Amino acid sequence: MLALVIIAGLLAVASCKPCDTDGANSELLLTLNRNLVRSLESPEGLPNPSVHLALRLSHHHNQAKETDHLNKLKNELHNDIQTSLSNGQAVTGVMALYSLALKSSCYDLNTISFTANDKSETLLTHLKRQMEQEKDHIAFSHRPLTNYYQYSLGVLALCVSDIRVNHHVSHKLIKAAEHEHFKHGETESIDTYAMAGMALQCVKNSGSYAHNAEELDLTLNKIKQKLLASRRSDGHIGNEFSTGLAVQALLAMGSEVGDCSASLEAMRTAARSNTYHNPMAISQTLPALQRKTYLSVKTLDCLNEDDTLVLEPIDPAVVLQSETKVNVMVEVVTASGAAAAYPVDVPKGSSLLEALELLERKNVGFTFEKESSLWGPFLSAVNGEQARQSDRRYWHLSSDGTALTEGVGDFKINTTQKITIKNTSY
Repeated sequence: MLALVIIAGLLAVASCKPCDTDGANSELLLTLNRNLVRSLESPEGLPNPSVHLALRLSHHHNQAKETDHLNKLKNELHNDIQTSLSNGQAVTGVMALYSLALKSSCYDLNTISFTANDKSETLLTHLKRQMEQEKDHIAFSHRPLTNYYQYSLGVLALCVSDIRVNHHVSHKLIKAAEHEHFKHGETESIDTYAMAGMALQCVKNSGSYAHNAEELDLTLNKIKQKLLASRRSDGHIGNEFSTGLAVQALLAMGSEVGDCSASLEAMRTAARSNTYHNPMAISQTLPALQRKTYLSVKTLDCLNEDDTLVLEPIDPAVVLQSETKVNVMVEVVTASGAAAAYPVDVPKGSSLLEALELLERKNVGFTFEKESSLWGPFLSAVNGEQARQSDRRYWHLSSDGTALTEGVGDFKINTTQKITIKNTSY
C-alpha cells in the first residue's frame, strides 16, 4: 500500500541577471520533462498520479505516453485504492492525487466509482466521505486519520473539481495552520504548509468559505510568511525537496515572480546537479519551474495541446561497482530507546538500501522489511519491530546526526558515516 507520506521577498535580489528562458533554462525544463516521461517505463511500483499531474501541467507533451499512463492509473492504481477501501484503510492522499491526475486529463470524474459496504459511488463522493472521516477524527483526537498533508490534498482535490468543501472541513485545516500543527515529528513540515496554502487559496477563490473570510485571509498570510521565513540562504525553502511545492504555494497565493527569483534559481541549480533524479521529486519541481501550480488543473481544457516531446533512444547505463569500500556504522534505535549497532563495509556510491541489504546478508542479527510509496521504498520494519503509519510511527533516518532528506533507495553513501535508524512517533 502506498504510504503516503516566494517569492515576494526575493524580487529585490541585487545580483540578479536576466534569465536565459530561451536557452539553457528551456533545455533544462525539457530534460526534466523527458526524464519524467521515461520514468513511466519503470516496471516497479504502481503508476504515480503525481507524475501524471506534472506531465499534464507541462508545456510539452508526449500524448501517447500520457494516454497509456492514464489507462494504467484507471486500472492498476484504481484497483489498489479499491483494495484499501475494502480493507477499511484511509486513502485520502492517494485518492486525492488520483482525482487530480484524472482531472488534469479532463477526464469525467463522475464515470469513476468505487465500492464500499456493497454500495457503488463516485470517486468524489468517496473522497468527500474520506474528508468527513478525517474531520471527525480531528474532533476527538486532535489529529487527522492520516496527516494534515493528505488532509490538505483532499481539500484541494475537491475544490479544484468544483465540489463545495464543507466549511467545517476547511475550518479544521485553518485552525491546524493557525496553531502550527503541521509537523513531522518535532520538525515543521514545509510540504504540509505548502499544500495547505494551495488548498485554502482554492477555497478562497471559490468563494465558498463565507464562515469567516477574515480568518481565512489571516491564515493564508500566516502560511505565506511561514514559507518565506523557511527560505535558506541558498534560496531553497525548507530543503531541496520541499522547494517545488513551496514555490507552487506562493505562486498560488499571489506572490509576484521575477525572472530571477532565488528559489527558482536554486531549483535549477539542484536540477543541473541531478538532485531531482527521483520521479516524485521532479513531479513537484517541474510545475513550479514552469510557473504552474496544482490550482492550474482547475482551468485546463486539454485542447490544442503540444505533442512534440520525443524520447530519443538511449543506451542502457552500465553501473560498475566501485572497488573502494566505505565503512558504515548502522545504529538501530527501537521505540523503547534500546540501541544496537552494526558495522558494514559497502562499495562507495552504494544506496542506503543496498547497504542495508548487504548488512542483512552478513547474518549478524540485522533484518529489515520495506514497502512501496510514491517516493520509492521506505522501511516498515527493522529487526522485527514495525513503525506503522496506523500507529503514527516511522523509521527516522539520519547520517551523523543530520536527518536525511532522501529515502533509502536514493541516499548514496560516499564517505564513512554513522546511519541511525530510529523508531519515531509523529
